[in-house]
Amino acid sequence: MAFALRVLVAVILVLFSWSAHSLSRDEFPSDFVFGASTSAYQVEGAANEDGRKPSIWDTFSHAGNANIYKGDGDVSCDGYHKYKEDVQLMANMGLDAYRFSISWSRLIPDGKGAINPKGLEYYNNLINELTSHGIQPHVTLHHWDLPQTLEDEYEGWISRKIVYDFTAYADVCFREFGDRVKYWTTVNEVNVFATFGYGFGTVPPQRCSPFSLANCSRGNSSTEPYLAAHHMLLAHASVARLYNKKYKGVQHGFIGLNVLTIGFVPLTNTSGDIIATQRAQDFWIRWVINPLTLGDYPDIMKKNVGSRLPSFTKEESNLIRNSIDFLGINFYNTFSVNNYPESLDMEDRTFMQDMAAEMTMLPENDTFIDAVLDTFKNDYGNLPIYIHENGFKTPHNSSLNDFSRIKYLHKYIGSIAKAIRNGSNLKGYFVWSFLDVFEILSGYEESLGLYYIDFKDPNLKRQPKLSAKWYSNFLKNKSVDPKIVMEIESDASLL
Repeated sequence: MAFALRVLVAVILVLFSWSAHSLSRDEFPSDFVFGASTSAYQVEGAANEDGRKPSIWDTFSHAGNANIYKGDGDVSCDGYHKYKEDVQLMANMGLDAYRFSISWSRLIPDGKGAINPKGLEYYNNLINELTSHGIQPHVTLHHWDLPQTLEDEYEGWISRKIVYDFTAYADVCFREFGDRVKYWTTVNEVNVFATFGYGFGTVPPQRCSPFSLANCSRGNSSTEPYLAAHHMLLAHASVARLYNKKYKGVQHGFIGLNVLTIGFVPLTNTSGDIIATQRAQDFWIRWVINPLTLGDYPDIMKKNVGSRLPSFTKEESNLIRNSIDFLGINFYNTFSVNNYPESLDMEDRTFMQDMAAEMTMLPENDTFIDAVLDTFKNDYGNLPIYIHENGFKTPHNSSLNDFSRIKYLHKYIGSIAKAIRNGSNLKGYFVWSFLDVFEILSGYEESLGLYYIDFKDPNLKRQPKLSAKWYSNFLKNKSVDPKIVMEIESDASLL
């Protein structure tokens, strides 16, 4: 039986390597980067070590993750101590780049003021380890883990004070790491952090109105998502101005911002659903992209949200417009959209009710990303884009032979190759995630990693999934070898 299973696995592997439109790295430009991603709270662990103080994500997890799942990032993958091992795995795999985030409260524990020497040492060591192996560090400054001290002091992102403190924090990062880091992303998924953190209350800092999805103790779902996003955009623009004035001439780096992009398709061909789909794009995507490219929010948002939507002064508009050297996008799903104009008659409307549309997730294997990329190419001057996150989730303790993930990655990488042939200005692609990490929507129950970690194992051993070997072979322009399964079984440290 075991032999028959191995033969079957080998046959499936051959099918996956089928060169079916012969997916090859040679289809991509020579300067295109392939990598993998994580974020600080999700991978580092060592939450209470060496001077680090809590972030809003620590607080959220220790309070029960809005009663959605269990667990926290106190230990997670212990990347803080195992970074050398992890970087070696990246190098062996053949990654060009690694996208990670800096824990603001590890580097500057109170969010402002004194720098933590141990935090500074850790990030210097990590960056040096990456560059010594020829791996580009792509750094995100804020991946949903604002220092809790700033949340306590002035309610974090809903206060304009955050712009000054975030800029000062970025200044430290540029000064200390910018000689080796050339790619900086200011904020991860501005649109999702604002809506889910301040509207639905299902992610940090768990702020929402009583009528929203989570049991929040504070917040206003009608106003705070718009206010938080507004301040993120202002903070990003302030940081971009700082970098361009003080550092770019010497360091020659690039500043970007990240959004979650979604594929939208009308539920029916009725004019109502078609217009609602356009409206959903305005609320989810153009809410962030329009200020960065045009200097202002979409007209439909101004109309539906009214005075609850903050406005930019002329000076702010000029500062924000064209403040990105690249756009980082995360892509996972496509949704069908149907018109729901009745929601505009409700009082105390939420973000979704302002949008006046209902959304239903379509199967995960849908590759609508090519349409999303066409939109950016046609509507925004074909600005440079890095796909910062794209991946496939499975139950955490499922098989190391993750054929579904291989099929997913093959399909999406094929889609972006096609998009480049069609003129999209794509610069890089990062798989989420390098390791099984503490996931924001499911804790340790589901995983998207290329490497499996048994979180009950005190050594947190990294075990390559079949997708890790597949990705490595793709990066090295090797065909998938049917012996892969037996190699993994005989030597789990092969990679």
